[in-house]
Amino acid sequence: MEEESSYIKGRGAQMNTHNRFFAQSYELRDDFLEHCRLEGDKADDNRTQYLEVFPKTVVNRVDSPDVGLEYSLNPYQGCEHGCIYCYARNSHEYWGYSAGLDFERRILVKKNAPQLLEEKLKSRNWTAHTIVLSGNTDCYQPAEKKFRLTRQCLEVFLKYRHPVGIITKNALIARDMDLVTELAAHRLIGVNLSITSLSEKTRQILEPRTATIQKRLDTVRMLSEAGVPVNVMMAPLIPGINSHEVLPLAKAAADAGAVSVAYTVVRLNGAIGEIFSDWIRKAMPDRAEKVLSQIKECHGGNLNDSRWGERMRGEGNFAQMMRSQVQLARKKFFEGRAFPELNHALFQSYKDGQLRLF
Repeated sequence: MEEESSYIKGRGAQMNTHNRFFAQSYELRDDFLEHCRLEGDKADDNRTQYLEVFPKTVVNRVDSPDVGLEYSLNPYQGCEHGCIYCYARNSHEYWGYSAGLDFERRILVKKNAPQLLEEKLKSRNWTAHTIVLSGNTDCYQPAEKKFRLTRQCLEVFLKYRHPVGIITKNALIARDMDLVTELAAHRLIGVNLSITSLSEKTRQILEPRTATIQKRLDTVRMLSEAGVPVNVMMAPLIPGINSHEVLPLAKAAADAGAVSVAYTVVRLNGAIGEIFSDWIRKAMPDRAEKVLSQIKECHGGNLNDSRWGERMRGEGNFAQMMRSQVQLARKKFFEGRAFPELNHALFQSYKDGQLRLF
C-alpha cells in the first residue's frame, strides 16, 4: 500500500471522478488546495454528509433482464460502505455528484420513502410483486441507524402482508428481527446477504465500512435459525483478489444455514473503471496490473461489459473457472436446498378484505 498520506483510510474510492453530465470537474485543483493550506483550512475532512430529499416515487421497475428482480426500493442514494467495485456508484452522477468519494460521503436520505411505499401499495391498480429493499444501495448502511427508514418500510410491508426481499452486507438487520421473523412466518421475506471474502484484510480495503465477515456469517446463522431463507451473494468475484475463495466461502455459508449461493463476475462500467484502477494501484500495487488484465480477460478485453446475459458471468478462461467452482460448490454444499418462492396471495386477500369494508 502507498504511504499513509496518499491513502484515505476508511474509504474505498481514493478520488472523485468527473461527473459526465457536467462540463466542470469535481476533482480538487492544486491551486484550491494550496489556498486552503495557506488559510489553515482543510479542503477535505472525510466526513459523511446526510442530505434529506423528498422524491415523488420510490418503488422502481427494474427492466434489466439478468438482474433477477422486478421492483426495487432504495431508501438511500449513495452508500457509506464504500465498496470499491459497486455498480451503484454511477447512479450518483444523476444526482449531481461524483461516483467516487462523493458516493461514499454524500448520502441522500429519502425521508418520505415509507409514506410513498404505503401509497404505492394502496393504489388501486397495484398487484403483489416482490419489492426488493436495496438493489442499488444498501438499505442497512450506517445511515439506517439514525434514520430507520428501512425499518419503517418493513412495518408497511408487514401491515399490508406484502412480499419483500432484502439485499445487504450489514449485520444491522439483526435490530429488526421482530419484523423480519413475523414476515417470515407468512413467507413474505427472503434475505440476500453479501459475503465476498473470508479474509478480514481483504474486506477492510475492498469494503471498508461494512460489517466484519464473522458478523455476517453470524447474521446468516441467526436468520436461518429463525426460519428466514438466506441466499449468500458471492458478488462480485474478482480474479486475483477473491476468486480463489469460492469453495471455502460457499462451505462457510452452507454451515451457517444459507439455502443457496449466487455470484457475479466483477465488471467496472462507467466511472467505476477509473475509480477501481486508481484504488488498486494504491491499495495493491504489487498485483494491480495483473488483476486489471484478468478482469479485462473476463469481458472481451474491456473493464466494462454491458451485454445482457454476459455481463454478470463473464467469458473466457477465468470466468469459466469461477463458474465451474460455483457449480461444484452448489453440488457439494447445497444439495437439496433451495431459495423458496415468496407468498403473493396474502396481499391480495388483505386488499380485497379492506375494500369490502366499504
